[in-house]
Amino acid sequence: MARALNRALRDAMHADSTVHVLGEDVGALGGVFRVTDGLTAEFGTERCTDTPLAEAGILGTAVGMAMYGLRPVVEMQFDAFAYPAFEQLVSHVAKMRNRTRGAMALPLTVRVPYGGGIGGVEHHSDSSEAYYMATPGLQVFTPATVADAYGMLRAAIASEDPVVFLEPKRLYWAKEPWSEQDPAAVEPVGRAAVRRAGRGATLITYGPSVPVCLDAAEAARAEGWDLEVVDLRSLVPFDDDTVCASVRRTGRAVVVHEAGGFAGPGAEIAARVTERCFHHLEAPVLRVTGFDIPYPPPLLEHHHLPGVDRILDAVSRLQWEQW
Repeated sequence: MARALNRALRDAMHADSTVHVLGEDVGALGGVFRVTDGLTAEFGTERCTDTPLAEAGILGTAVGMAMYGLRPVVEMQFDAFAYPAFEQLVSHVAKMRNRTRGAMALPLTVRVPYGGGIGGVEHHSDSSEAYYMATPGLQVFTPATVADAYGMLRAAIASEDPVVFLEPKRLYWAKEPWSEQDPAAVEPVGRAAVRRAGRGATLITYGPSVPVCLDAAEAARAEGWDLEVVDLRSLVPFDDDTVCASVRRTGRAVVVHEAGGFAGPGAEIAARVTERCFHHLEAPVLRVTGFDIPYPPPLLEHHHLPGVDRILDAVSRLQWEQW
């Protein structure tokens, strides 16, 4: 996945001279995850630029660049490092088109490595997608496959409106056969994908939890459960049609994500599904999430993150509890 993201950046920079990459250590080092490796050598320091350790300044600079006709791609080194730039994101990035009555869009992409599963310490493993989803004016994408990493990043950079592009850190080293000519690489954003068809219940998920749900669906076969797995791909815009079509077929749904449960993304997803599929549901929409705590120390993260056992426990409750 990291190589596909690198290729997406390189191809976008070749295709459009207004695309500029900036962030902490994105230049000579190639980023802490090597996603920007080689870009400075190929395009020079003016198009792939190392910045000071000042996230608010990085994003504020990118706002100015976008206002003057460039397409900046900002890297926030880790998820929780993006918080100092949050005021810029909410007050300026998300509102500029509305503030100018449509006269000025901001074609700006903010890349945020997010989520756990790598043994990271505090400030290095947050799942902050709920903040971005709740900010009108932002698009929020998160890939779970190598093909989507390439295709969705290209789409984000080409968008006329700002995109928060959430990259699951635990999937940077995920491998699969792929080339940028693969049709899946250009699948439209804003549309969810059914990664596994099933009839017994729907697992609704995204980003780093997609492989976990696929593992859970495979393990569920031993219990005689046939689970469908829906990868949202885009959190904003949200694909109600694909999600609800799946839930209406299966009659049951579990939302799975690493972020905390209280006021998390799953709360909105469960509400949307319940409103649109109420008469098709055989049981309430359940959630399997991270716990409502600050991210724990590395040795405890396997307890904190949703796993196969917790997902199957929720599916069991859907099947057998009397609601």
